Amino acid sequence: MTVARPTRIADAAVAVIAERGLRGLTHRAVDEAAGLPVGSTSNLARTRSALLEVALTRIAEVEAAGLVGDVLTRPVGEGAAARRLLVTVVADGLEHALTAGRALTVARIELALEAARRPELRSVYDRLGAGFVDVAVHLLRACGSTDPAADARRLVRWCDGVLFNGTAGGGHANPPGRTELAADADRYLAALLDG
Repeated sequence: MTVARPTRIADAAVAVIAERGLRGLTHRAVDEAAGLPVGSTSNLARTRSALLEVALTRIAEVEAAGLVGDVLTRPVGEGAAARRLLVTVVADGLEHALTAGRALTVARIELALEAARRPELRSVYDRLGAGFVDVAVHLLRACGSTDPAADARRLVRWCDGVLFNGTAGGGHANPPGRTELAADADRYLAALLDG
């Protein structure tokens, strides 16, 4: 199957960021990584800001497809069933982000740091991240949370901490595996919901 040129460029931009950091991100570097003629990336994203947005949008698309899937549109049950589903979604998503999706996670962390200095990127980052909070709100409400919006923000912060620790922080050499992530997610949800 042929990948559309904008997707090739976006994937290449993410790969360049993960491999070389933001200093290595140039239109020419993305053209080379995508195997496209010089100028292809500039045609899609004229400015550096536009290129950063393309990369961040692609990261959100890929992460949402793998993590969120159809959670918002299918029955999730209530109480214990919803809690088991949430533990599974969190543990599976974190494990993927720390293993097969590690490069994507590294690129997202790079872009999060850049967003702290670029208001235009911050707004994109926050808008794209809101979709993950919405999923957490939906599942936490089904779990019986008395304040699903606040609990969702707490859960997302915890997940971000796990990802940072396992890719760039002190735990990068030995990130937690699926079993440990599921146990930790279950304990964290118990603290949120039962505490």
